[in-house]
Amino acid sequence: MVEKIHTTSVKVASVPEDATLNELPLLPKERIWGFWKFSWVNIGLAIATWAFLQGATVAYYVGAKQAIASVIIGYGVSTLLVSLAPVIPSAKYGVEQFVMLRTIFGTHGARLVMVTMSTIFAAAWAAILAIMLGHGLVNALNATFGLELSKTSAAVSVLALIAVVASWAILSRGPISVERVSMIVAPLLIIVLTAITIFIFTNITWDELTAIPPLDPEENPHTSFMVAIELGIAGGFAWWPNMGNLARLTDSPRSAYWPNWLGIFFASVFAAIVGTFAALTLKITEPTDWLIPLLGAGAGVVALCVIIFANITAILSQGYGSMVALRSGGGRIFRGLPWAVMGLVILGPAAVLVFFPEVVYENYGRFLSWGAIFVAPLTGIGIVDYFVLRRGKVKVRELYTPVATSAYGYVRGWNPVAFVALALGALTYALLLHPITYVPSPLFPYTTASMPSCFVGALAYYLLTKLVSQPRGWGGYSLEVPTSTGLTRVP
Repeated sequence: MVEKIHTTSVKVASVPEDATLNELPLLPKERIWGFWKFSWVNIGLAIATWAFLQGATVAYYVGAKQAIASVIIGYGVSTLLVSLAPVIPSAKYGVEQFVMLRTIFGTHGARLVMVTMSTIFAAAWAAILAIMLGHGLVNALNATFGLELSKTSAAVSVLALIAVVASWAILSRGPISVERVSMIVAPLLIIVLTAITIFIFTNITWDELTAIPPLDPEENPHTSFMVAIELGIAGGFAWWPNMGNLARLTDSPRSAYWPNWLGIFFASVFAAIVGTFAALTLKITEPTDWLIPLLGAGAGVVALCVIIFANITAILSQGYGSMVALRSGGGRIFRGLPWAVMGLVILGPAAVLVFFPEVVYENYGRFLSWGAIFVAPLTGIGIVDYFVLRRGKVKVRELYTPVATSAYGYVRGWNPVAFVALALGALTYALLLHPITYVPSPLFPYTTASMPSCFVGALAYYLLTKLVSQPRGWGGYSLEVPTSTGLTRVP
């Protein structure tokens, strides 16, 4: 599926001081990650505390055996789809993923999608991770110094704010800092996960674990199982806003594709399943509350410290992808901002959200749902556009050409077909699973919500492109795109 691919020839005026911080296509020599480095980045990103929280949320609906099945199915489906688009196109051409969206939405349309997703989703994820980090630090301080700090106190918000500021300081140095932190944190996280697993099964047998009922299931067991699968699918889709931007830093499509399975799939599945086991065993859904009861005070505090650094890693990866997106497609204002200031734009809203920890933290499932309602159809549209309609070929020069003359200009920079398809996919999701109340429809137990949404968005985009866009010459689908020459820049 992922073959060795050559890139289209394009000449760009100059080489930036650090090309990884620029919106221009990256040359092969500018790619900084191979297979193993990108794998460690993905593992460090995947085993952040949100994977534990994902598993704890699954424990509400299903027991241990069904949790294993639902997590594997959910993450497997969404990881496959996200690994196809946006990962492969961005890795092939070295193009930032939101710039690549210009082939679908047009220049201005892609900017609207980019600004919305980069600011809202990045801020929300950073806030969730920072608040979880605050919870972990409170537990560590309480255990170490005999304090009685509450996780609803101002201490959590202050600690979370410190985490956001620290993330900004590291991120200001660029993506190499993401790699260096991940190379340290990822192996430690694997050790922590292994230790948790050992301690769980030291105190409980497999038969006893599988006999524990779900914490708060739906009345219909099959509906509960499908909700658990939906959580996995939505959790996998949540990687979409950043995976293409990270993948553009890899040295080949293979180096971009397969680490998604080592990191985003296997590591996330492992962490989520362990999270479910811990939540069922302890009847506690707060991940940072597991470690001291399971590992003891000393080892538990050490494990909490590792988790704290893991959350920093995840914030860095999320922040980097969003910052590159804003710089590349946010217009002249963002393009001219220093890298450190860009970090403030992305992480600034998170610094505000951490002062509302209960509101942010207790709506994790709904946040996943609000992400999937847009990302599921967007993923389907991206796969159809790149692999089916364009057959894996994009004219890179046209991505950077002014709207009036670009093949991807559509209608004054907007592709109405893409937005109609996206809306139909989102509507499909909302009809199957209410994104606010999280109440499933009668059809949901047979379909989930994300997969029909993805399929409807993809099908609508394909049909409307054939009926509307191509007859009008929109979108550059008839362009002859060379595939054998390399990217070059001229001074």
